[in-house]
Amino acid sequence: MTVSVALAGCTGSIGRQTVEVVAADPERFRIDAVSVGSSVREAVDVVAATGARVIAVSDPAARAQAPELLRAAGCSHVDVVDDLAPVCAEVDVVVNGVVGFAGLDITVATLAAGRRLALANKESLIAAGPVVQPLRATPGAELIPVDSEHSALHQCLRSSADADVEVARLVLTASGGPFRGRSLVDLAHVGREEALAHPTWAMGPKITVDSSTLMNKGLEVIEAHELFGVSYDEIDVVVHPQSVVHSMVEFSDASTIAQLSLPDMRLPIAYALAWPARARTPFGRIDWAQIGALSFEVPDRATFRCLDLAIAAGRAGGDTPAVLSAANEVAVDAFLDGRLRWPMIADVVAAVLDAHDTSMPGTVTDVIDADRRGRAAASAVVATMAA
Repeated sequence: MTVSVALAGCTGSIGRQTVEVVAADPERFRIDAVSVGSSVREAVDVVAATGARVIAVSDPAARAQAPELLRAAGCSHVDVVDDLAPVCAEVDVVVNGVVGFAGLDITVATLAAGRRLALANKESLIAAGPVVQPLRATPGAELIPVDSEHSALHQCLRSSADADVEVARLVLTASGGPFRGRSLVDLAHVGREEALAHPTWAMGPKITVDSSTLMNKGLEVIEAHELFGVSYDEIDVVVHPQSVVHSMVEFSDASTIAQLSLPDMRLPIAYALAWPARARTPFGRIDWAQIGALSFEVPDRATFRCLDLAIAAGRAGGDTPAVLSAANEVAVDAFLDGRLRWPMIADVVAAVLDAHDTSMPGTVTDVIDADRRGRAAASAVVATMAA
C-alpha cells in the first residue's frame, strides 16, 4: 500500500530531502499535499515534481500568485488553500519541516486527527509540551521524531522489552558545531558566515546557528524528555565531532546500544515515513574500512552557555520552554541580521529567562501568549544591546 504524505515546509532543508526520499521509492510513498510560507515559485516546482494535489500558501500575496504559476507548470488541477492543517486528516503521514514555533498548528492538527506525525519541528513540542502531550493519546496518533538524534534514540529503544524499567540513560551526541574548541574570547566577533559553516551537516540558517551555540542540543534534551518520558537527570550530552554515532541508550545492565550512519537526514525521514517497517533505500551507509576513529568529549558549558540555559528551562517546565524558544528565535534573527554579536545570543536568552515567572499553559492560546511574551521581552533586550 502506498503511504500518502503531507509535507509542511516543502522548500526548506527537510522538505527538499523528504522529496528525495519519496522519489527514491515512489511505489511506497507519494506526496499529496505541501505547504509553504512565501516561497511559492519553489513550492510550485515541488508540486510539479511530486504530483501533489494541494498546495497551502500562508502568505496572502504569494498565495495570489499560485494559480497562475501552477497553470504555467501544467498543474492547474491543484487546489490552493491558505492552511495545511485541515488536510492533515486526509493523509497517512504528515512531515512537519516548518522552522520554529510556526510549526505548532501542524503538530496539533496531525495528532488531533489521529495521524502519524514525522516531527522535524522540535520547537512545537518543546514550547507546547503540556498541550501536545495529551494529543498523543488520540487513537491512531503516532509521533516519530525526524531529528537525527531522536530518531537514533527511537531506533535504539526498539530493542527494549520494557523501557520504563530497562533504560538507565539517554546519551545525545553533538557535533560541537563550527566553533568547537574555541573560547568566548575567540568567538567575540565571529560573523554570520562562520556560524553557518557547519562541519558535518547541511541545515537551514536558524538550526545551524543553534548548533553553533549548542542551543540546538539543549532543545533536544527537552525534546528527548518530552518524547520518551525520561527525567532530565537521565539524559546526557557528549560531543562527537564525526557525527556518525547519532545517539545512544544505556540500559540497566550497562549495555549501550547506539545508532550509527553517515550524516544524512534522509535516513531519519525515511525511517519516519516507513515506520514500523524500515525504508528500502540505504541512506548514510558506512564504509567501515574507511570510517576511521570515533571520538567523544564533554561539552564546553562555559563557552556554549545556551546548552545549560535550555536544560534549566526544561526543568522549570510549564511555559518556560516556550519563552526560551521564542527568545532564542529573536536573538538568532538579530545575529543573522547583524544586530547582535554571537555571544549576545546567550545573553539575550539568559536575560529573558531571569525575568520570567513560570506558569502552566492549558491551551494552545496560552502557549501562543507565552511565545508572544518571550518575543517581546527578547526584542526589548536586543534593542538595548544593539543600541
